[in-house]
Amino acid sequence: MSNLQIGLAIAGGIVLAGVVAHGAWTSRKNAPKQASAPDMSVEPVLQEPSLEVDDGDLAAGTLNVPAVPRRPAMDALIDVIACVALDSSVTAVSGEAAIAAMPATRRAGSKPFSIEGLNLANQQWESPQPGHRYGAFQAGVQLANRSGALNEIEYSEFVVKTQAFADAISATPEFPEMLDEVARARELDQFASAHDAQLGFTIRALNASWSPGYIHQNAARLGFVAGAIPGRMVLPASSEGMPPVLVLSFDSQAALAEDPAQSAIRDVTLHLDVAQVDRAEQAFQRMREAATELARSMDGVVTDDDGQPLAPQTMEVIGTELETLYNTLEQRDLAAGSPIARRLFS
Repeated sequence: MSNLQIGLAIAGGIVLAGVVAHGAWTSRKNAPKQASAPDMSVEPVLQEPSLEVDDGDLAAGTLNVPAVPRRPAMDALIDVIACVALDSSVTAVSGEAAIAAMPATRRAGSKPFSIEGLNLANQQWESPQPGHRYGAFQAGVQLANRSGALNEIEYSEFVVKTQAFADAISATPEFPEMLDEVARARELDQFASAHDAQLGFTIRALNASWSPGYIHQNAARLGFVAGAIPGRMVLPASSEGMPPVLVLSFDSQAALAEDPAQSAIRDVTLHLDVAQVDRAEQAFQRMREAATELARSMDGVVTDDDGQPLAPQTMEVIGTELETLYNTLEQRDLAAGSPIARRLFS
């Protein structure tokens, strides 16, 4: 073999080695970023704050879940309320009898339906409980929620269910005028629709994609914990049993992959449901801080839903508008995070 052939062979080998090395470098560069080795001295918290649980299920003992605050009492501001008076021949109804007479479902169409009894021992309205005795009842159906306003069909279903309950306990219901209540429902729905703010920030990868573990690790540093749904993390509220302050979500299929470490995720979303979170939590300020820090630590950029970068000035405008919204809700006795607001905006 001539010196020229030997030189060409050596040069070819060098070029081939360079191509292989470049390919390996490119592969490593484009591979999803992985979480660093965990600190074994810190135990991960895998939980998500609970929301409301149906009182009927709790009374029947069919659920084995941690105790949560009792469902808020009916409120004439957002409920149609029908008084259910016991017949003169009946002095009291046991909790067991009331529970047995209640309808199988706690909805009238898409609206929550509920029944409360006046506890003879403490004179408090409550969902019927075993071992208690009640001297009167009231039935309610919610005027509006995110499914829309109560309509005539739903009102009729409310009447039918209430009447059946009353018949079973020897009582007589008194219903408000349907047309008046439906009109009130439409007015409330119009207000709620105009003041229902749900904000979303998207953090998009600038270069390398992220693995689920990498996202979890960076979000955990900011106080987020794993949610009950794959691809979801939450920032818990300061009070137990309240909805989360913020929700962070990404591709659930990536989180469920056989080898999640190889899942390539290029964006995550931060979500704030304004009416569900108490104003004192300063949710929007924490949302801005979390988005900014996640973008910094994961080499990303904060954008809106259309992929346009969000400038600090834009966030300031949003924050100012939110303060006005908070004030308006409070003036209407629907303060963000209050039990009544959480029911209306659900």
